[in-house]
Amino acid sequence: MTKSTIGVDISKDTLDVYRHPENEHQQFANDARGFRALIKWLGETPVSRIVFEATGPYHRAFEQALGRAEQPMAKVNPLHARRFGQAVGQLAKTDKMDAALLARFGVAVEPSITPVSSQIMYDLKELYVARAALIKDRTAAKNRQKNRNIALLKRQGIQRLKDIDKQLNEIDKAMLDLIHNNPTLARRFAILNSISGVGPCTAFALLIEMPELGMLDSQTAAGLSGTAPMVRQSGKRTRKALVQGGRPQIRQALYMPSLVATRFNADLKAVYKRLIDAGKPKKVAITAVMRKLVILANALLRDQREWSQIRP
Repeated sequence: MTKSTIGVDISKDTLDVYRHPENEHQQFANDARGFRALIKWLGETPVSRIVFEATGPYHRAFEQALGRAEQPMAKVNPLHARRFGQAVGQLAKTDKMDAALLARFGVAVEPSITPVSSQIMYDLKELYVARAALIKDRTAAKNRQKNRNIALLKRQGIQRLKDIDKQLNEIDKAMLDLIHNNPTLARRFAILNSISGVGPCTAFALLIEMPELGMLDSQTAAGLSGTAPMVRQSGKRTRKALVQGGRPQIRQALYMPSLVATRFNADLKAVYKRLIDAGKPKKVAITAVMRKLVILANALLRDQREWSQIRP
């Protein structure tokens, strides 16, 4: 029996669902009752994958419901789906059309099945997103504080910064408690934190934003982190390779640890020095260190060994 491919366009209140190749469309509420109705609608018909876009808070409960029902799901990058629509000439946009497009994308591209995340990973992700928002608020508050002359506003600015720091400490403690209460996550966190240059904040980012670390080959790990140079060659013309794509949160989290590693991690310091001596720009050398750092983290997690235990 041919398996169906399901496309789901997710909005705040509704789920528009399209079944390919049966050409069936349904709409469900984006809530617990709607999830149950959708899974019942799927029925006994074999499903190859349920394709939906990552839409922040709107898709998380839906993703969890699919995971509990053990349905094969493929969470895709909205940009990839949009480019696919442009490639097939679909310029009009409605929720129903987008659901059908996602189903066609699933048939043509066969995106990989998304592993089911545990509740603890969802909780860590939510805390991590809140933490990132507070960091932005703190930066903005500090910048505003520099230009204030009125005593009242200065006092309010100081109090706001104290409140943000308090909230950050509370979130960090909550994240550490979740991690330390789970032996697997605690071990992974300890391994990441053991790497010279990597502190708790970077370990949080790697643990949460790249849960696949330890199960990837080196090339895939570098590609997902957005630190792998992309070759651009056509005919006899070869242009400068660029670093693009991947997960920007990982790239941002790796930048400062890589600067530290160029001073205090002997192996990565040697990589940086070799590239600088070869005439490479500093940004290129730092990016190479970032790539080496994520590959190192992947290898350590794969082998379940801390960095200090690695032998030359």
